[in-house]
Amino acid sequence: MKNYLTKSTKSKAIQKVINEALEILESVGIPFSSKSERGLEKMALSFLAVAGVTKDWKKAKSLEDNCHLKTRDIIQIINKNFEENISPGSYDDIRRKDLKLLVLADIVVNSGVNKGSATNDPTRGYALQPDFKKLIVTYNTPNWGITLEAFNKNHPSLSEILARKRNLEKIPVKLPSGKPLELSLGEHNVLQKALIEDFLPRYGSDCEVLYIGDTSNKILHIEEQELKKLKFFDLSHDELPDIIAYSRKNNWLYLIEAVHSSGPMSETRVLELKRMLKDCKAELIFVTGFLTRADFRKWMLDIAWETEVWIADTPDHLVHFNGHKFLGAY
Repeated sequence: MKNYLTKSTKSKAIQKVINEALEILESVGIPFSSKSERGLEKMALSFLAVAGVTKDWKKAKSLEDNCHLKTRDIIQIINKNFEENISPGSYDDIRRKDLKLLVLADIVVNSGVNKGSATNDPTRGYALQPDFKKLIVTYNTPNWGITLEAFNKNHPSLSEILARKRNLEKIPVKLPSGKPLELSLGEHNVLQKALIEDFLPRYGSDCEVLYIGDTSNKILHIEEQELKKLKFFDLSHDELPDIIAYSRKNNWLYLIEAVHSSGPMSETRVLELKRMLKDCKAELIFVTGFLTRADFRKWMLDIAWETEVWIADTPDHLVHFNGHKFLGAY
């Protein structure tokens, strides 16, 4: 069994049942990535309290067993059974943090809420879904694998539900090569889409996109071998620009910053990139992209000389900051 509690000071018996609870929750698709270790521990403890389990999973209870706990009851059970001293005033954290994912996954219900009962209704409280109880009572038995497979087949996991939601909130992008990508939602990525689909076809001289960073995925697209051939710097470095594109015809490497709230090609940024790319085999072109001229106006004084500015709302024009060429490496 996986140990989720590398920092816990609880007794081995309590760590064991908490690890079991987390293994169960992970096996039905509860996403853990947004939780700290303490957050995972508190989620597991709240789950154990609602289930009525301190050691034996066969003793789990559900809504059908008339088992429904208020948040203050959950805190009392946790403090009594699991070496905790959670403040009674922390009851709101149980609802908003510790049980939130389990309620969203529909494996824990707030009994009474769905019936529209009053806040002080004695039947109102948190309880396991009966189907989920039927699953967990088989944990650590020979039937666990079969019942888990059947449960997951009939119950879409929260990870799947959230993934589908995230997929709806994407910005589709087509690279010059025709390869489709999806950027996460946001104005920064709206600008990145415009840079890829509008700027590069106009000014990219048959560019190939070698790297794109996304606000939710630092390396959304990368052509690692091509960048290495050009002797690009360490690809894990935090100083990567938003977009990197390469024109084989001209041997130009476009380093592009999409500016929504920060990060134009300033004198400091350009000097930094030049030093990091001192061994690069291509000539460097520095580009700053903006969504609107109003955005450009905010950052105009920070733009470095010998760089290019492209503005999405006037896509057929470039602002060229000095130099003896209209567009080229310096």
